[in-house]
Amino acid sequence: MCSYNRVNGVPTCADYNLLSKTARQNWGFYGYITSDCDAVSIIHDAQGYAKTAEDAVADVLKAGMDVNCGSYVQQHGASALQQGKITEQDIDRALHNLFAVRMRLGLFNGDPRRNRFGNIGPDQVCSQEHQDLALQAAQEGIVLLKNDGAALPLSKSTVASLGVIGFNANDATRLLGNYFGPPCVTATPLQVLQGYVKDTRFAAGCNAAACNVTAIPEAVQVASSVDSVVLFMGLDQDQEREEVDRLDLTLPGQQQSLIESVANAAKKPVILVLLCGGPVDVSFAKTNPKIGAILWAGYPGEAGGMAIAQVLFGEHNPGGRLPVTWYPQDFTEVPMTDMRMRADPATGYPGRTYRFYRGQTVFDFGYGLSYSKYSHRFVASGTKPPSMSSIAGLKALEPTTTAAGAATYDVEAIGSEACERLKFPAVVRVQNHGPMDGKHPVLLFLRWPNATDGSGRPARQLIGFRSLHLRAMQAAHVEFEVSPCKHFSRASEDGRKVIDQGSHFVMVGEDDEFEMSFMA
Repeated sequence: MCSYNRVNGVPTCADYNLLSKTARQNWGFYGYITSDCDAVSIIHDAQGYAKTAEDAVADVLKAGMDVNCGSYVQQHGASALQQGKITEQDIDRALHNLFAVRMRLGLFNGDPRRNRFGNIGPDQVCSQEHQDLALQAAQEGIVLLKNDGAALPLSKSTVASLGVIGFNANDATRLLGNYFGPPCVTATPLQVLQGYVKDTRFAAGCNAAACNVTAIPEAVQVASSVDSVVLFMGLDQDQEREEVDRLDLTLPGQQQSLIESVANAAKKPVILVLLCGGPVDVSFAKTNPKIGAILWAGYPGEAGGMAIAQVLFGEHNPGGRLPVTWYPQDFTEVPMTDMRMRADPATGYPGRTYRFYRGQTVFDFGYGLSYSKYSHRFVASGTKPPSMSSIAGLKALEPTTTAAGAATYDVEAIGSEACERLKFPAVVRVQNHGPMDGKHPVLLFLRWPNATDGSGRPARQLIGFRSLHLRAMQAAHVEFEVSPCKHFSRASEDGRKVIDQGSHFVMVGEDDEFEMSFMA
């Protein structure tokens, strides 16, 4: 897919070097290239890159785009042809790529009802296998962010009455997020929880995620009358979706007031479940002792209600990790148009992403708790960095000194053969200390000790991850392949991949690390 975003000043859908040379000739791509939706119109109508609508159509077709998501080529293609800005050969080339893919799919092989894809119906889409997969995906995507005093899991035998608070608890569409087909079957979190606890009482508390109309007294009354309380808060598609950006990272409207009022009225610390795609600053909940646990469920899909209930009641041990950094509200003061990755202490710019950001976080990238305790350590006998002196040609390499005084080695100069010989295994022993069985992700990071020396290195970087299922008290080994040319290198200012001379530390979790010294 190409877009209207520019590379070296040229929209990617109009970039011949990218679409025809790089994708077709260098990568050997033989499918069809489609535009992002409305990308062709934006080239003219919004960016002014093309002088006319016909020029926009000509730019993208001659660059190598085949399919337009939208109607712009349909509207202006004929006039572009009449004006001589495109030829029939340009159209034929795009049609050739499009129909070649359709032929490879067998769409012209006789009666389509007799072909491989001719009889796909609801019974195949909604098979039990697919519904089980939807549940598994929802389970594995849930992240436990806080669990003070073992507030979770709840117990069916001790929770005689349950309060369910929040607008997100009783609307199945809230589970589906943006871009979804009709679900096979779905149940709201409230409906599922009513099957766990017979005496389940509900109050919406807010009209929607905007929470500009509240019924806090009703929610407080429910919270004060039950054994345990679960709040379903967060965002919805009126707050975040394509073409709808948030201006704040806090929960909208009166949500915080509702949560704190319910927490103050409840008999014991409450459980907060967040349904949202992007991060939210819930620092108030993280530090509030009356909020015992926080779960992030994302938009978990059709089986989300069941998956959340299974986590709440300990039928599934959460093992998800955050895929993004959760920034505090003051991160919104950074201009959206300032896309620098690296921090700039001189101006107070904090940087972006877990690799470079130096400010405070609400929750870190890769963070996630479990009902079990896990430990990790490298197995010395299986973790064997290579001897540099044994690799032909390495000792003859001369380092280049950067303006910041760092000595670096060019990966291209090292060569593919030496890079292959530099690869080594890193074996990690992982143990589940109980009390529950669980699926556990093992994250392997690289960190540099001098990430602030002006070299442009990230502070740390994820270089591998593996998940494994461990019974309570079970231990197992998991092996990673570490490639110094790939994992230890960084991009220099002129775009070359270079490896810094000196120490590189490979870490597993917060438990263990080992040092590899490169050519020092």
